[in-house]
Amino acid sequence: MPRPTRPGSPHFLTRRTAAALIAAAVTLSTSVAAFATDTIVLRVGDQKGGNRSLLEISGLAKDLPYKIEWAEFPAAAPILEALNAGALDVGYTGDLAFLTVYAAGAPIKAIGGTRSDARTQAILVRGDSPIKTAADLKGKRLAGTRGGWGQFLIDATLEKSGYKVEDATFAPLGPVDAKIALLAGSIDGWAVWEPYVSYAKLKDDARVIADGAGLTPTITFIVASDNAIATKRAAVQDLVQRLNKAWLWSLDHIPQYAKNTAELTKLPEDVLLAAYTAAKGSPIAIDEAVVKEVQAASDRATRYGILSKTLDVGKAVDPSFTAAAANSN
Repeated sequence: MPRPTRPGSPHFLTRRTAAALIAAAVTLSTSVAAFATDTIVLRVGDQKGGNRSLLEISGLAKDLPYKIEWAEFPAAAPILEALNAGALDVGYTGDLAFLTVYAAGAPIKAIGGTRSDARTQAILVRGDSPIKTAADLKGKRLAGTRGGWGQFLIDATLEKSGYKVEDATFAPLGPVDAKIALLAGSIDGWAVWEPYVSYAKLKDDARVIADGAGLTPTITFIVASDNAIATKRAAVQDLVQRLNKAWLWSLDHIPQYAKNTAELTKLPEDVLLAAYTAAKGSPIAIDEAVVKEVQAASDRATRYGILSKTLDVGKAVDPSFTAAAANSN
């Protein structure tokens, strides 16, 4: 049964935003006339249990007026590389990972996305670790993704604790290698996100000693190549809209979503249920508030040395795909 929403609550605002996005897309992208007579093909990068699964489980992968060629990747970094190389039209990635590649000159834009609870980014330690709080991280070896949420959360947490980023050793490791290293004891802490956080807590007896609350936007961007925006706009718009609908559906069907995704990915259902319940991933509009928030995170990342230069986030996004929702708020 759908959960009730209260006017003024974050969930209510999300639904209003999503409703505006849905209404706008009906006229902008689903009419047959919007597409050429030859079938348009969108090349979309995905991860196991990601957007493809969500669209199929929610029933929104049906009756596409274009074709999607899905390409599955083990992480967001290779999706961004493929977008940069022109091998993909659309993908998705965390906000800072996107900015890292954009700063290097990639011809891409953020065109939509979702926001998760910032506490779903966390620094984990082993259950038997002597580390009890973030104040104990000084001098420790901490792993995370370079140029993304992991490295940023480590640096921001150290700063919040009164330390310098140099006061701990950063080990640039992807989630799979970092998980192994933590269990083996070759690193002291691991900065990661859901569902890795829930898996580590439920299956590996890991503990959270810090999270991203107040430190990170925790936005996952839908990213498109400049070429796809210019040549396949109607199809890209339709895909963004379907993903927004699917995320909205997932908020009211978390147990079903977790069960079906577990069957597809072979990940434990209890892990996915915990991860989805904690994340509450909700569609966003690329509006001035989002740009301002990501700009602040971008400036901090530049100060930390994660980004090579100061960026104008407003130039890295294309708000036109979610403009109707932004104007409705």
